[in-house]
Amino acid sequence: MKLEIDKGDLQRGLSRLQAIVEKRNSMPILANVLLTASGKGETGALELAATDLEVGIRGSESANVGKSGAVTVSARKFYDIVRELPDELVNLEATGNNYLEIKCGRARFSLAGTDAEEYPSLPEFSPERLVKLQSPVLSQMIERTMYAASVDETRYNLNGVYFEVIAETGKIRLVATDGHRLALVDRSVGEEVSGLASGVIIPRKGLAELKRLVDEEDADEIELGFEGSSGLARKGSVTLVMRLIEGEFPNYQQVIPKDADLKITLAVEPLVRAVRRVALLSAERSRAIKVDISDGKLMISSSNPDLGEAQEELDIDYSGAAVSIGFNAKYLLESLSAIGSKEIQFAFKTGNTPAEIRPTDDADTLAVVMPMRL
Repeated sequence: MKLEIDKGDLQRGLSRLQAIVEKRNSMPILANVLLTASGKGETGALELAATDLEVGIRGSESANVGKSGAVTVSARKFYDIVRELPDELVNLEATGNNYLEIKCGRARFSLAGTDAEEYPSLPEFSPERLVKLQSPVLSQMIERTMYAASVDETRYNLNGVYFEVIAETGKIRLVATDGHRLALVDRSVGEEVSGLASGVIIPRKGLAELKRLVDEEDADEIELGFEGSSGLARKGSVTLVMRLIEGEFPNYQQVIPKDADLKITLAVEPLVRAVRRVALLSAERSRAIKVDISDGKLMISSSNPDLGEAQEELDIDYSGAAVSIGFNAKYLLESLSAIGSKEIQFAFKTGNTPAEIRPTDDADTLAVVMPMRL
């Protein structure tokens, strides 16, 4: 393998892989990036690929290829080297003993590698249906749901975000829950989605990589599709593949309050600041705070025998029955932050039922926070 490539293109391609490469030592080669040069001359390309056997990504960058071939080297160390190189063309050459010679300006590196034949192959599949989604839309959907996915490995079916197509509305939906809170977002994507596989659970890591992909500067739209236990996302010359979570997602509709008829409208920023301040004296383990709602005011308080007490009052437009609800401050703050709106509607029924949070400017976004017994 021998080629010449723009330093910026090479750095961008390597940066995509850094969160995927496996850092554990069970299979040392998973810490590597697979470099494959193909084509000839200025029409050639360098493909960069990495996988942890659950999530994989491969992307192609234009290169002036003198000799095709492949080699695998440490993804982290190669990225660190390229990042420090001057902004000039980079010359790469694989030697017979699987070393990668790196030359740029007057800098020279020789990086130990491994035979490309030893690198695990990324899955090759083409879903029956790929749907084009606007990158900003998908990015926002992920941002508003992924925080609620469980990190408890024993509840593997909650370790991701549920994706489904809502046939009645033609919209796509993302839902996540960890049993303490729930996040749901519906969006119309402006394309027929009826043939798209539905009812799949996308793992947290795969979703995080998808978020990085859709947030790239040149990402206007992305193709998404599912088949069997695999998912695929494609943006130009970059392909992300992932193994979906096998299992049944719980009936999340049961968690969404159906009769939360007591409603108040709140500005998010003052509420967030008040909760943060009061939570400073909450119990470290439970992070419990109490929200008392009565005529014209909302009182947030916390009490910790070892530290003391805190309370803060907010003015509200409310004249219904008095209600007291306990919350985990962390769960409430994360829900408010992820919604990304200046104003929310806070709906509830009693102090023992889930509270519903919706942005006032978006009826298709919802967060549910379970109450705590105080």
